[in-house]
Amino acid sequence: QVQLVESGGGLVQAGGSLRLSCTASGRTFSSYAMGWCRQAPGKEREFVAASSWSLGNTYYADFVKGRFTISGDNAKNTVYLQMNSLKPEDTAIYYCAAAKNTLVLCTTPDYWGQGTQVTVSS
Repeated sequence: QVQLVESGGGLVQAGGSLRLSCTASGRTFSSYAMGWCRQAPGKEREFVAASSWSLGNTYYADFVKGRFTISGDNAKNTVYLQMNSLKPEDTAIYYCAAAKNTLVLCTTPDYWGQGTQVTVSS
């Protein structure tokens, strides 16, 4: 059974940092893009960041560039999201996802995690 399990969410003050982790199990993901999406209350799910292991590329939404960094350990099937300079508008449920096609990571991925809540207080 394939699973993506996120951890690391929580409550932090504006300007603070959090690191999210996502560990995948049940198969290897070397040919997948893995990354993070988020959904705030009343809003649609949106792309945050992704990493393509096979291409060695990383991708970021404009609103997190310079603040968030995605990294990973392919051998451990784990991807991380280091979030710095957090803002109240970053408050959302953050989901880990894996997809063969990075373009559909946050719409129709092959696998989803259960999500982890990130709350940034002002």
